[in-house]
Amino acid sequence: MLRTRWAVAVAAGVIAVAGCSTVRESAAAGSASPGASTPVRSVSSSSPSAGPSAGPAVKARGGPVPAGFAATSVTWVSPEEAFVLGTAPCADAPCTSIARTLNRGVSWTALPAPPVPVGAPGQAGAVWGIRFATPGHGFVFGDGLWETTDGGQRWGRVRAPSGVVLSVAVVPGQVLVLGARCTQASGCLRDGFLARRPLSGGSWTVVAANGAATRLLDPDDLIATQAGVAAAVVGSDVIVIRPGPPGRTLHRVPCPPPEQTPSVAVISATDLAILCTGQGYTGHTTKWVYLSSDDGAHWRLAGQPSPEGDAGSLAATSAGQLAIATESAASWLFYSGAGGAGWRIVNQHGDGGAGWADLGFTTAVDGAVVYGPANSDGNATQRPGQLLLTGDAGASWRPVRF
Repeated sequence: MLRTRWAVAVAAGVIAVAGCSTVRESAAAGSASPGASTPVRSVSSSSPSAGPSAGPAVKARGGPVPAGFAATSVTWVSPEEAFVLGTAPCADAPCTSIARTLNRGVSWTALPAPPVPVGAPGQAGAVWGIRFATPGHGFVFGDGLWETTDGGQRWGRVRAPSGVVLSVAVVPGQVLVLGARCTQASGCLRDGFLARRPLSGGSWTVVAANGAATRLLDPDDLIATQAGVAAAVVGSDVIVIRPGPPGRTLHRVPCPPPEQTPSVAVISATDLAILCTGQGYTGHTTKWVYLSSDDGAHWRLAGQPSPEGDAGSLAATSAGQLAIATESAASWLFYSGAGGAGWRIVNQHGDGGAGWADLGFTTAVDGAVVYGPANSDGNATQRPGQLLLTGDAGASWRPVRF
């Protein structure tokens, strides 16, 4: 998922993780070095019994989605049920709201949201992402972490590792966060890390850190998942995490130098796809898509998508169809129904680069993406904030009305 609302420049001491899926049975872990025995360390704690009550709770409310609602981030707990974090003009700021659907966008209901504004990553006091582990248990994140255990009726702020929470992912029994010290002016400059804790609460433990300099264009959904497997790009390596043995693998990405931060997608329990982007010129970057059938130990070049757009974010269905979200002077969605061998542009907006968020698939044919995610309280910047759905594996997309 690509966001133009803020490009995060990550320098020394920061882990870079790329890729995503809207199927929220997700996770990642990493290592500061290729060795699997890298020790972990505890950074902060949250009592397992504290849950959302560790901060001020938001009382229950609900009803129609407010007029002018613009989406920022979307999370799915089934092919039919989704939660969308967004904002709409209101008289009593902050204007953040959450919309929920039980029928894949046919109808929506408003839910309470944490009392903090939607904003751009790095903006003090703002949030920009939402992830649910189950229909009842979810998180809103940004400059802080908020948690609900009753389907979004009540939210409470909980302790998180120090720094800004750029991304959240969930695997059975665990929640992971990608964090860094960030400002909107300077980006994320140091002390980046991936940490995890039990989903029920407990201590945060750092599982990955990286000193390589890199750049993140889509900071809120940076972990790819499918078939019970999670994958993440850490520096120049791709890590694959699975619940059973061998637990995790670590292999070098195939991208030719000099490359921008790659985006990885999980196709199956052993199959990966990766998007590499290289030299840029006037709103274009060279692009290559590689495939692996052994967790990234070996790669083969599948094809070269259109050079239009700066970098990009890759997503895959379980059947092997691929989609790319990218932007520069415009915003594009690419589609490949041939495993990356052939590509075509299936959605395009001449918008100056409004960008995308949360591109991913919930089934072999169903997927979602947020076009022009809202990045200001009440959507003062008038971004599109539009949810798009596909029912044909990314070959075509339709807008959803809230």
